[in-house]
Amino acid sequence: MPLTRNPVAKLLLFGATGDLAQRMLLPSLYGLHADGLLPPELTITGAARHDYDDKDYRAFAKKALHSFLPEDRKDEKALGTFLERLFYQPTDLSDPASFQPLADKIGDIAGGLAIYLSTAPSLFESAIEGLHKVGLAGNTVRVGLEKPLGYDLPTSREINDAVAKAFPEDRTFRIDHYLGKETVQNILALRFGNSFFEPVWNAQGIDNVQITISEMVGLEDRAGYYDGAGALRDMVANHMLQLLALIAMEPPARYDGTDIRDEKAKVFRSLRMITPETVNQDTVTGQYGDGAVKGAIVKGYLDELGQPSNTETFVAIKAHVDNWRWQGVPFYLRTGKRMTTRRSEIAIQFKPVPHSMFAGRGGQLQPNTLVIRLQPEEYVQLLVMAKEPGLDREGVRLREVPLNLSLDAEFAGSRRRIAYERLLLDLIEGDQALFVRRDEVEAQWTWIDAIRAGWTANGTRPKSYPSGSWGPSAAIGLTERDGVTWQDD
Repeated sequence: MPLTRNPVAKLLLFGATGDLAQRMLLPSLYGLHADGLLPPELTITGAARHDYDDKDYRAFAKKALHSFLPEDRKDEKALGTFLERLFYQPTDLSDPASFQPLADKIGDIAGGLAIYLSTAPSLFESAIEGLHKVGLAGNTVRVGLEKPLGYDLPTSREINDAVAKAFPEDRTFRIDHYLGKETVQNILALRFGNSFFEPVWNAQGIDNVQITISEMVGLEDRAGYYDGAGALRDMVANHMLQLLALIAMEPPARYDGTDIRDEKAKVFRSLRMITPETVNQDTVTGQYGDGAVKGAIVKGYLDELGQPSNTETFVAIKAHVDNWRWQGVPFYLRTGKRMTTRRSEIAIQFKPVPHSMFAGRGGQLQPNTLVIRLQPEEYVQLLVMAKEPGLDREGVRLREVPLNLSLDAEFAGSRRRIAYERLLLDLIEGDQALFVRRDEVEAQWTWIDAIRAGWTANGTRPKSYPSGSWGPSAAIGLTERDGVTWQDD
């Protein structure tokens, strides 16, 4: 059954002059426009503090598109017609007087309005109140919310309560851009579109699951936000737990926003709470020091920040999903900055065969592993055992070989889209399947807050690790205690 689309006629883009807008949002909207996927009548109004008019903003957008679009996507005719869609209204979300001129600029919203709202948590309440008071929160309006949606469960509830005063859940679209990645959606296709995985996709067939998101960058220009958040809040509380849920969820009946999110929410509610008594054995925190990344000498976190800090730039966690399917299977999560390579990856290690017929002939077996690489490359790889060619006079030689599905190669004729193209189009058309529901967010924060409370109770401080490494040595111990090795190849 095809998706029932309910496209809006107008898009309001807050933060329209920011870095995210320049690098992702404007190129994404242009890409959709160039491919004829936006509603023909759709207008896009940018809002930010800059004192631009429509002409100024179109010039700003043109410059950003020339800077950040791939060369093969630049088309002057398409660019010209896209810029005609753009309008601009100076807006200060902290100033109630800013909203009426904005409403006047938007005009009639009977044809539907989608609002993309990316702002500091402290401004959510005033932004929603201002939109509501000037009539930009009615039944024809939906809102997309960019993270961070709070820093813990109480602040998340505060933001969600403020949003709910004007926007019910069916018109609220919480954005996690990882859910827009093509390979992330392929997790659903891999699991629920192939019959041979399901019989072994459980505690009887899987030994452990590893999820790694490693970055080579340091603070860059995010010091103000990052030092108040840390790796646990910045990466685990959203991206990594969403990936865990897609791996662990039960099969939804339908591909729609209700069924998929129902199953993800069940996973979050099944996460075993990490307590002050278990936090030191189930988590490792770190903070990068001086070192070398790709041959370049880099400063440590404290030198970059310029002040003392106990903020973790690395975290590794041993998590459990306490339900019938996953009882006893550890989910190892690992993320950090200034690591040896940039990688987002899920590695699912299956249990070994119950008996090796090759042992008497010298053949060594390795458990099968399914690797789902999200970035920088996008591929699915199944590591299987095969016999090396030869007469076997000295014994049977077995070797692990990869069965590869390269998405770049298999779908070479299809254009690779960045995540925000899909998410913005789904916001415009009203499809919530790839957005995060309130009960998901609050269940995630409940689990994350318990970890932080455990760190506080134990006085846990991040261990230093050299830039350009895989994090503190204690992270190796986290898995090796269970006879497991991180998938670092």
